[in-house]
Amino acid sequence: MSSPRIAIIGGGPGGLVLLNVLARHNVAATLYERDAEFSSRAHLGGMLDLHEDSGQAAMRGAGCWDEFVKHSRPEGEEATITDKTGETLYHHAPPPDAPPARPEIDRSDIRKILLNAAPEGSIKWGHTFVSATPISNTAQWELAFANGVKTTVDLVVGADGAHSRVRPLVSNAEIQYSGFTGAEVSFGPDVGAAHPDLMARVGKGSVFALDDGKMLGAQRNGDGRVRTYAWFQDSPDVLPRDPADAIAHILARFDGWAPWLRQLVELAELRAVYPRSLYLLPVGHSWPHRAGVTLLGDAMNLMTPFAGRGANVAMYAGLQLGLALAEANGSVEDMDAAVAKYEQDVRKVVVDSASLSEANRKIL
Repeated sequence: MSSPRIAIIGGGPGGLVLLNVLARHNVAATLYERDAEFSSRAHLGGMLDLHEDSGQAAMRGAGCWDEFVKHSRPEGEEATITDKTGETLYHHAPPPDAPPARPEIDRSDIRKILLNAAPEGSIKWGHTFVSATPISNTAQWELAFANGVKTTVDLVVGADGAHSRVRPLVSNAEIQYSGFTGAEVSFGPDVGAAHPDLMARVGKGSVFALDDGKMLGAQRNGDGRVRTYAWFQDSPDVLPRDPADAIAHILARFDGWAPWLRQLVELAELRAVYPRSLYLLPVGHSWPHRAGVTLLGDAMNLMTPFAGRGANVAMYAGLQLGLALAEANGSVEDMDAAVAKYEQDVRKVVVDSASLSEANRKIL
């Protein structure tokens, strides 16, 4: 009896956790990633605080715990919340002698750790997924990629993000605009060193300013770069395309806010301005199980970042799916039953996190 052939579409944290969990249990899988190489997007993404029962559990299950501890920053748990005047409303700094609860780690470091742990040859770079066609009289799928490659699999896992091309195979749900748009901007450690007072405001972790239905959130990355996320309510395409014009537009939106908060945007590098409109799937998104296809991460449960759980839930789903498949005894029938159970079980966690994210969005 041949082992089921498993394809994972998308090399984000969730898909990479799944790949590594399967490898630890001697289950072969291939991950297809559209990027040409890791460095294609290594400069993007802020910090993640991995929760013990989800993101941290996933790193343990993937066999990457020691590397996670090596690169994580317990001091990054420091967090401050202010209003638009810059007055502190809440501050948390982890006690120096306490074990880390939710240590921060850069998203790029998580991805690099998981990539380095993956079996050689298990990741196919430069493979943009185009389509999956069911093969008549079988439960198999023929996958096609933009580079002309085709392959036949027993299970395709859509870990391909908000605009998933796998999702339509099982669900008619379409992502919805949240009403919030804005941008990610950043400046490097050299700029931070020239502005010590501002860096003291940011602290060793994050600062979030919430007021007037808007938010400025800044994070200090492990390399000293400060990333700021500016969110406000308007149409998704309102931000000018020119970086300098986009910065001016954001500053106008935050007119009257504390000078040091505006400085987080004023100091941004023009080469590092990335528009970010926030979309989501309906809370409780589900679908009738279909043999040979499943989802995880944003493809399954896209939510806004206002609960800080998106990556944690994706990694948790990757762990749970990996364990379920590892216990499926190598048969296609058992694998399908395991996938169906995974979909039911993981939805409970997804709904809790998506509901919290929605509640926080509405408060904002």
